[in-house]
Amino acid sequence: MIIASTSTVHGSGYLAYLMPRLKTHFKDVKELLFIPYARPGGISYDEYTAIVKDAFSKMDISVRGIHEFKDPNKAIKEAEAIFTGGGNTFELVNQIYKNDLLITLKAAIDSGIPYLGTSAGSNICGVNIKNTNDMPIVYPPSFKTLECIPFNINAHYLDPIQGSTHMGETRETRIREFHTFNQTPVLGLREGSWLEVLDNTIILKGIHTARLFLQNKKPSELESDVKVKL
Repeated sequence: MIIASTSTVHGSGYLAYLMPRLKTHFKDVKELLFIPYARPGGISYDEYTAIVKDAFSKMDISVRGIHEFKDPNKAIKEAEAIFTGGGNTFELVNQIYKNDLLITLKAAIDSGIPYLGTSAGSNICGVNIKNTNDMPIVYPPSFKTLECIPFNINAHYLDPIQGSTHMGETRETRIREFHTFNQTPVLGLREGSWLEVLDNTIILKGIHTARLFLQNKKPSELESDVKVKL
């Protein structure tokens, strides 16, 4: 699995910063199954899938959206590789439950099918979506997600800006609030960083550190190219 904070970093094209790694991750893949349910900006499934098709055409990988299949569960079971894109995490999870895909998707990933998640598609890899930054525009049946990793992701993690006059809560404050009621660890994943997951080994990649939050403990910084240990 590749679990990335974002699909696009400032000044680069869609997935461009990840492409060198994706060429290896998807080296034997001819066709990619894309899950566009998160619908960033409310765009259609077809519009979102077209963006992904263009990006992967540079790797000679064809792309089909899961909405193009009559049976989405069968599409996941027969997929060579799977990519779940970013957008609104609540709507993504809502559609996963609506189409009864949670168990099938987890089984596919656990079987070793190459998986890529960005933003919302990364959030669902954790225990639940309680640490997403998104507005709850819909009400999914559950916040429980894939549990492919034993912690939650806070994608697009932002550090407090020194001297800022912003009066709202910081990400760190929000996560402390979460840990008042929940024990699940949270990893603040900064833009341009991603996790590589192979079996039970999770390694932070990219140019930034990541901020790890554990209940009743001081947050710590994890270095790039180091295993994530809780």
